[in-house]
Amino acid sequence: MGGPSDPPEGTPEGAPGGGEDEYRSVVFDESFVRAARLQEYSAQERIADHAPAVRRRPPLRRGLSRQALVLVLLIAVAFGTALYMGVRNPYQGPAARHAVEPLRMTVVPLAPRGEVPGTSDVEQLYARSPAAQFRTGAEGVPLPASRRTEHFSDGQVVSALITAKDYLVRSSLDPGVLTGDRTRPVRVLLDSDQLDQFDQSFDRPTADGRHAPSGWLVRFDPSRVELADRGIRVQGTMQAAETDSSTLEVTTDHTFVYALRPAGADRDAEASLFTVRRELHFRFDRDDLRLHQAELVVAYVQAGPLSCAEDVTDRLRPLLAGQTAEESGPAGTDPYATGSAPALCGSLAEGAQPAV
Repeated sequence: MGGPSDPPEGTPEGAPGGGEDEYRSVVFDESFVRAARLQEYSAQERIADHAPAVRRRPPLRRGLSRQALVLVLLIAVAFGTALYMGVRNPYQGPAARHAVEPLRMTVVPLAPRGEVPGTSDVEQLYARSPAAQFRTGAEGVPLPASRRTEHFSDGQVVSALITAKDYLVRSSLDPGVLTGDRTRPVRVLLDSDQLDQFDQSFDRPTADGRHAPSGWLVRFDPSRVELADRGIRVQGTMQAAETDSSTLEVTTDHTFVYALRPAGADRDAEASLFTVRRELHFRFDRDDLRLHQAELVVAYVQAGPLSCAEDVTDRLRPLLAGQTAEESGPAGTDPYATGSAPALCGSLAEGAQPAV
């Protein structure tokens, strides 16, 4: 039986097998083989049509790139500027810390001559007093013109003046301080080395020239008086000066005029004026300037109308409209005028009270 590729009659006799016929067309004769030339391509020719497998690196340039040159130039400029500022700027030296002095304070009560005048019209009360031209509130504590000193810059001098002003405003104009128990607004402005003295003054008030609350701030006895008008009148001066290479001093001299009436009284009740003159000396080192703090080293206070018999160590107890002092003091003193004041007790000069 024949295979699948055999014809039905079988393979013809003498013919080659069916499998060999498939390769008959590719059989080369001897003359063809001898005439064939064999040529092998070189390696260069074999890769001529192909991209190289490894990218060739560009030749290394000598010298620095443009970015590196710019960076070096910037560093050189910054270094030169820092060196120049260090030589030229006299304000950036090591901070010298001096010993903080305790506050020395004097509070002088001023007794009225006769009866304290009063009226229910507060504006009229101010208009007929020496405080008629005073400014209201913090506007009465303007910053003076200032300039740098030998060892302190303009900004440092202004910082000292601003801190002194803040102290005056908080300790003389804040209603919560004047007729309440608030002390923190004032305390946070003090140098940390004075806080023990400040706290002791309020915990254990003493008339020793060191521990009287009335030396630190103005506050009234709320059981006796209240503010008839929160528009407190103010006038005064402020100046800064350098005392040494590490210390600035600011001196302030301001007169504060308050309209008061009896605690719990009707708004139509008679009001009277109460005057407080405060001469304060502040001291600042560079740490104080940086921290917005001050050393209060001297406080000289005159206040009236008060009775010389009253204790002015803790809270002030003003004489109100229609009241008189229990005992008179020595020769009259005008809190609106500059100059010296009595040491223990004085009396209000003629014209220091409103003409009502």
